[in-house]
Amino acid sequence: MDCRLELLEMLKERSYRKGEFKLSSGETSDHYINCKPVILNAKGLRMVSELMMVEVDNDAKAVAGLTLGADPLVSGVAMHSYNFWNNNRPEYIVNALIIRKEPKGHGTGAWIEGPLPPEGSKVTVLEDVVTTGGSSLKAVEKLREAGYVVTTVLAVVDRLEGGREAMEKSGINLKSIFTLDEFYEV
Repeated sequence: MDCRLELLEMLKERSYRKGEFKLSSGETSDHYINCKPVILNAKGLRMVSELMMVEVDNDAKAVAGLTLGADPLVSGVAMHSYNFWNNNRPEYIVNALIIRKEPKGHGTGAWIEGPLPPEGSKVTVLEDVVTTGGSSLKAVEKLREAGYVVTTVLAVVDRLEGGREAMEKSGINLKSIFTLDEFYEV
């Protein structure tokens, strides 16, 4: 089976629910997607990482995302890039960065954890589910404040509820593996 189709079936089975749900944005929805049961599964993370890796900006030095949803994604893509490109194209290997929701309360007070690339480096932001784009834009803001160039957010699922438009206003291109309408019969 095609990797993308197999991943979609896994997400439909383990991550998608129909009902009435309150979202992190405060809005309510008839559709809920929690990617964690899939992206914390070994096979699911391998498939997501493979599909995301080919969409990461070619000149990116790192992938980053807001904790907790992006933690497995950035780790999986970084490891997959090393396994895939190590011998043939080491310039495509990316490291993982995790952005805290609040600055570290001790030590350096860091917002960003991981092997920091030089200022001016390009970073691609990874996200599990995009609704309004708020958490992705927070990640972009912290990375830009640290001196990085961010032009792309790559999501597993775009809920098609304004995230793309919000990102476009900030000069960000949203790419997604899936959109919400692929999860149910229209």
